[in-house]
Amino acid sequence: LPVLFKEELKDEEAKEGASVTLRCELTKGAPVQWKIGPKVLKASDKYQMRQSGTTAELLICDLDVKDA
Repeated sequence: LPVLFKEELKDEEAKEGASVTLRCELTKGAPVQWKIGPKVLKASDKYQMRQSGTTAELLICDLDVKDA
């Protein structure tokens, strides 16, 4: 069976310079690739990815307008 979103991303609002965590839940464990538009995000000081079982999280630090 294909992997589906059990709980999709929710819109989050935050001020520039703040941090925000985006979270989604899948129907079964599978690797998650985070993107902004066509750009695949890589772990760095700005982007931190975490995955535990079927839950995936993306922490974006020091928010900027281009992170919208």
